[in-house]
Amino acid sequence: MQILGIGSRIDHSEYGKGVVTNVSTKYYWVTFMDGGLETIALDSDFEVVEAVEGEVDTVSFFDVESSLVQILEKWSDTHEKVAIADKWKGGKLILEPGDALANKELPIDSFFHKIVMVRDRIRVMEQKINSSKNLDDQEKIDLQQYITRIYGSLTSFNVLFKNKSDHFVGERSK
Repeated sequence: MQILGIGSRIDHSEYGKGVVTNVSTKYYWVTFMDGGLETIALDSDFEVVEAVEGEVDTVSFFDVESSLVQILEKWSDTHEKVAIADKWKGGKLILEPGDALANKELPIDSFFHKIVMVRDRIRVMEQKINSSKNLDDQEKIDLQQYITRIYGSLTSFNVLFKNKSDHFVGERSK
């Protein structure tokens, strides 16, 4: 199947004569003389009056990449890059059991990544609570207090963060 370019003229059995004004992966946007703008499937039944080749709106890789980044930032759990403190880079976390079992070692970078994921998911939950239309203000306040206490329980992990602005912050004493 030949893809018509922008500017191609067609004659459609239902809409009459028109000019292709845009092309997507599935549709032609055609401005018909009598019917105005319509979208028709690429494989629709129509007669080609004059074909123009190569004139198709294209999107640059940069545009696609920018759009994808915006979508991922909006809908993913992680919104920002968080740095581990320099002294912990390449380190390992050693869990030593109280009995004679062998130690468990894991890269501290992996552990740090999991802590950051927990923090980001709590933030998403916090946003969902605050924007919920099903909760009244008092329920939102109550849930927000639980979240603040969760952050407070996680402050021990603040030593792993390079930047103080990334730290967990719980309830502050007055």
